[in-house]
Amino acid sequence: MTTEATPPSTAASPSARQVWTRTRGIALAFVVLLAAAVAIATIRSDARHGTLDPRSADRQGSRAVAELLADRGVDTSVVTTLDEARAAADADTTLLVAAPDLLTPGQQRALRTATTGTAGRTVLVAPGSPSVERLAPGVTADPANSLDSTLSPDCALPAARRAGTAETGGMRYTTTHLDADECYPSDRLATLLRIPETGGDGTGDTVVIGAPDILFNDRLDEQGNASLALQLLGSRPHLVWYLPTLSDTAAADEDDQRGFFDLLPSGWLWGTLQLFIAAVVAALWRARRLGPLVPENLPVAIRASETVEGRARLYRKANARDRAATALRSTTRIRLAPLVGVPLTQAHTPEALLPAHLHRHGDGQTLHTLLFGPPPGDDAALVSLADQLDALEREVRRP
Repeated sequence: MTTEATPPSTAASPSARQVWTRTRGIALAFVVLLAAAVAIATIRSDARHGTLDPRSADRQGSRAVAELLADRGVDTSVVTTLDEARAAADADTTLLVAAPDLLTPGQQRALRTATTGTAGRTVLVAPGSPSVERLAPGVTADPANSLDSTLSPDCALPAARRAGTAETGGMRYTTTHLDADECYPSDRLATLLRIPETGGDGTGDTVVIGAPDILFNDRLDEQGNASLALQLLGSRPHLVWYLPTLSDTAAADEDDQRGFFDLLPSGWLWGTLQLFIAAVVAALWRARRLGPLVPENLPVAIRASETVEGRARLYRKANARDRAATALRSTTRIRLAPLVGVPLTQAHTPEALLPAHLHRHGDGQTLHTLLFGPPPGDDAALVSLADQLDALEREVRRP
């Protein structure tokens, strides 16, 4: 065996072209995913822009209903903070809360306290549980939504009877208030409630709507949506449109503080889970060769030098100095055994191989380290080991 210490070949390290060839598929997939994410975010952002905003002319904005109310002498003002909403609550005002679920429990309790006893009207748009229980005590949201979007009033509330069928199907509610108007039922549960105020002069009330559809620009001309919206929001000369924001921290206490994961939409959590499952499936696919390797005859003859060079490159790429050293030592022991009269079956046994040539080729400790020692710590030590094994074999073969 002849091994010479040569500088590393540049072929052992992948070139920039090779790296690009190997990674361009992954890079292209990443770019496509990034572009798709940006496109989806842009579309969703545009679709949600101005939702339930009386200043927005978008499909899901509410500018149309605000302009119709203005023609009837009702002025609409927009507020975005709890303090502004509390200050605006009075007998001549209808306070519409566009997204009650965005309010913290402390803000919901503060808003309920501010509107109680004012003789005004509070309209809650699609509050969920437990938001509705704080903003309208005695009302509970059913976990199952209505299957139908267009429903009939089926109640004695004059506004509902005049409007007729409307698109209120969404959240469904039950109430313990015996004097409440339960309208637009879906499977016997109301999607619109009007709860009269029990205190004060009895003229105030709270209206709970199960869906925002009757307020959208593109849905206002459907069914009796416009009639119902104008009657519910136009009973007072002033309409305060409250658009809650996450940046409003008024009346928020320590119990309202949310963690990072509480602020993430459920869709992101599901998306992360799907990516994790995809990564696991991809790993299993790439590791599909779980059984032993099956040797196959090569269709052409390959020179031994090419095989050695190719295997060496693989070892170097994997940083497998231990495997390379084991292969060198094993091959050397197999070649030395017949030369010193040791059977091949005992070539890898130190007790049999070492005493056979101790008297001619050095002390036992040195030979034991050379033939059975630990793996080298770096490439230089591996090259030195190869040189020493080659020198030992030449010395044993010398007559």
